[in-house]
Amino acid sequence: MKMPVSLNVVLLVVGSSLFYTYVGQLVPQKQLMPPAEVLIAADLTTDQMVKVGFEVVQQKGLCLTCHTVGKGGAGLRFPDLAGIGDRAKGRKPGMDDVHYLAESLYHPDVFIVPGFNPGMPVINKPPIGLTDKEILCVIAWLQSLGGTPSVTMTTKLPDQTQG
Repeated sequence: MKMPVSLNVVLLVVGSSLFYTYVGQLVPQKQLMPPAEVLIAADLTTDQMVKVGFEVVQQKGLCLTCHTVGKGGAGLRFPDLAGIGDRAKGRKPGMDDVHYLAESLYHPDVFIVPGFNPGMPVINKPPIGLTDKEILCVIAWLQSLGGTPSVTMTTKLPDQTQG
């Protein structure tokens, strides 16, 4: 007995849907929670800022999703951060390391490191949404990678939106 083509198509669609639904249920599910808010006191020392900055980089900032630290070589998606504290001082003529790092975080597409493509998100806007205090701590951590941190909690950056 020959089945109509339309019935074959319906059976194929239903069978495929059931199969992929079953396979999809085999994949472990992970519930993503919003990142925890980092509470930052206004009187942190620079050393404390470096520690908080590292926490932000690892967790809420998601920086190490694309950047590496100390894994230079070909095939990197974004620049390796090892030594950025020293490299940032002369990366753009007429710009000190603090302002270069701030520009790189607030406006990542203004200057693209040669050999890399644009693609870093603006980190003070959703989905990452770092606060100005968190960004100051990240800058302190970045400066500590091959340099000496000079930012404080009172450092004012041109793009800061909060007090």
